[in-house]
Amino acid sequence: MSINKIIKPTHLQRQAFVYVRQSTAAQVEHNRESTERQYGLKDRAMDLGWPKHQVKIIDEDLAQSGANSLQRSGFTKMISEVALGRVGLVLSLEVSRVARNNSDWYRLLDLCSVTNTLIGDGDGLYHPGLFNDRLLLGMKGTMAEAELHVIRARLEGGIRNKAAKGELRRGLPVGFIWGERDGEILKHPDQAVTGAIHTIFEKFPHLGSVRQVWLWFLSKKLPFPLQSNLLPEIKWVTPSYHAIHAILTNPTYAGVYTYGKTKQECFIDKNGQVRKRVKRLPRSRWAVFIHDHHKGYIDWETYEMIQDRISKNTRPISHKESGAIREGSALLQGLATCGQCGRRLKVYYQGRNSSPGYYCAANNAVAGRAKFCMRVGGVTIDTAVAEAFLKAINPAAAEAALLAENNIEADHDAALEQWRLQVERFRYEAERDERRFNAVEPENRLVARTLETQWETSLKKLKDAEIEFERRKHHSQKKLTEEQKTVIRTLSNDIKKVWHAPSTTPRDKKELLQTLLQEVNITVDRTNNIAHLIVRWKTESVYELDVNLPQRNSPPIRTKQDTIDLVRRLAVHYTDATIAGILNRQNRRTACGHEFTANRVGNLRRHWNIPKFAGNSSDKGELVTIRKAADMLGVAPSTIHRWLADGFIAGEQITPGAPWQIRMTDELRSQFLKKAPEGYVTMKEAKIVLGVSRQTILNRIKAGKLSAVHVRQGKQIGLYIKVTTRQLELY
Repeated sequence: MSINKIIKPTHLQRQAFVYVRQSTAAQVEHNRESTERQYGLKDRAMDLGWPKHQVKIIDEDLAQSGANSLQRSGFTKMISEVALGRVGLVLSLEVSRVARNNSDWYRLLDLCSVTNTLIGDGDGLYHPGLFNDRLLLGMKGTMAEAELHVIRARLEGGIRNKAAKGELRRGLPVGFIWGERDGEILKHPDQAVTGAIHTIFEKFPHLGSVRQVWLWFLSKKLPFPLQSNLLPEIKWVTPSYHAIHAILTNPTYAGVYTYGKTKQECFIDKNGQVRKRVKRLPRSRWAVFIHDHHKGYIDWETYEMIQDRISKNTRPISHKESGAIREGSALLQGLATCGQCGRRLKVYYQGRNSSPGYYCAANNAVAGRAKFCMRVGGVTIDTAVAEAFLKAINPAAAEAALLAENNIEADHDAALEQWRLQVERFRYEAERDERRFNAVEPENRLVARTLETQWETSLKKLKDAEIEFERRKHHSQKKLTEEQKTVIRTLSNDIKKVWHAPSTTPRDKKELLQTLLQEVNITVDRTNNIAHLIVRWKTESVYELDVNLPQRNSPPIRTKQDTIDLVRRLAVHYTDATIAGILNRQNRRTACGHEFTANRVGNLRRHWNIPKFAGNSSDKGELVTIRKAADMLGVAPSTIHRWLADGFIAGEQITPGAPWQIRMTDELRSQFLKKAPEGYVTMKEAKIVLGVSRQTILNRIKAGKLSAVHVRQGKQIGLYIKVTTRQLELY
């Protein structure tokens, strides 16, 4: 079918899209001819009859791969316009420019077929709605996808073949550079860089963990070399934990060439989009692993030792090796195992002195049901294992003392050597900036001022580094004197003094134990009150011993008996909250030394089967509080308190600190009246009539020699005393 017959007026009324794409930024920069050819398709669209203002170029996807449409905003925009029926022609140099996979390509074909949109390339125009054109376009899409597969296979095959020979040049870690020959890897020529790397590998066996090496660098204020693929020049920065960890775990430093440590896999995210992620592979699945490929900083055996130590410096897992050495006085942390089930024992601390102990966490391990194995204090066991350990290492104490002497001196010199190299590096940079400044023409002040500033900065850095180096050299610890060496050798003869010295921390002791001990299996025999220990050394030798455990003669924890008896008496009259207040006012405490609460009183009652307070009632009268008694008698509570203090009425108090209670009887009610009876006079009149003092009258009322009532209404309320008629007549 000719082009004139395919293009209809309806097509020319819509826009013509010219799709432009290059896969990478390098292609956009260097393959200029291909880019110009794609932009030249605009003239072809105009030749086919589209006006210039209706031809639109879609070039947002330059430097984007055509393997998928996730990152191609231009392709997504074009698909949307085609679906809306606004496009009459989609023009590209070839099918592979539009899409490299059939899913995107056939989606475009389906939309173009529905919306009557034409597709054009360098060979001609096609109508996706026609069977023959659709068949041809489908074959072209398949070929574009196959072409991408072939290109990838060739590239990956070449990369894998070169990597298998150890000649593929990839990014190298800091401390290495590529040589001139194929696959040649050399150490960095800068001694400051190699010195920092060597220091890391020298300090790790002594300090035992990545974190301790990192903290050592920070304490010495040593800079760390940083290198990236984008910036080949070394940049000196403050070290980070991850930088130290990356050096200690990279096999390149052991002279090994590796390739294929990771793989890329696709997955569907929560939005239904296809994503890619990088997954690390175990060493057994690495594609290339070449020993002794280049000269490393350490040998392979040392690298394996470092990886084994780092893997142990984690939280311990059941049936796995011990974890990192942590704080605490339990010496067998990570070494003790259960004699019944074989699990690693966990550590606990209890008591005022935080005494260590070990227990087996075999809960929920057998058919989901708890299984108790053992729980034992660790002080006696730790002491026995420590004595066995000291007895075993005593012959090697002298050799260890000499090694410690060398380590002390080496530690003093390591940081100082790094600072000396830093001074040398700053001196070189200052001299280099000086040569640059001297080489510039004096008239070119724009450049001269910049170089002068750089020179001054370098000189300042050099001066600061020299001052710091001299300070550290002056304050650094001197080498051991012959007298100090003699003391160290003397201590080796009595290693127990070193072990029990206050300066030897539990962490140091655990470090020593885990160096030689592999496992301490503990079996507890409560019948004979002993613990059977099986000590397995890393030399595969086994040592068994029995340890006598402390007797469990401590009395059971329980509340004092007099407190229990008091609660039993109080529960008849008071609620749990009131009882708790009474006990606290008497400074009584629970068995664990806590203050009493209503809940704790209730638990104590229920444990000793003490009935709960159910209210007071008696034939002799109701027992009520002072406030309630005051309301019933129509007086103030202070009046009741005063009568109690004066002894006019009787009150009940079960124990000191308990609230007073009044028993409401008819006799008590008769003493509180609204109007004074015949023969009763006020206190003032009674003093005159009887010719005695007020206190004497009160004492006679308490003794029952005089009768008194309380009048609560009238002009004169208060206490009224009964006098005889004869006494009134005399008055």
